[in-house]
Amino acid sequence: MAKCELCEKEVKFSLQVSHSHRRTARTFKPNVQSVRADINGTTKKVNVCTRCLKSGKVKRAI
Repeated sequence: MAKCELCEKEVKFSLQVSHSHRRTARTFKPNVQSVRADINGTTKKVNVCTRCLKSGKVKRAI
């Protein structure tokens, strides 16, 4: 399953409740991207959520 390597964000499970109150399982999946990042001076491929990308926690390798 998808998981961010920085903030440990992962898939969450919950119940979807209809108007008649029938409950079915559903999942909340994070938007995880596979990115080539510059980590300690070396280029490495990491799985990172878009929130970490936007906040600047990861520097993309060029």
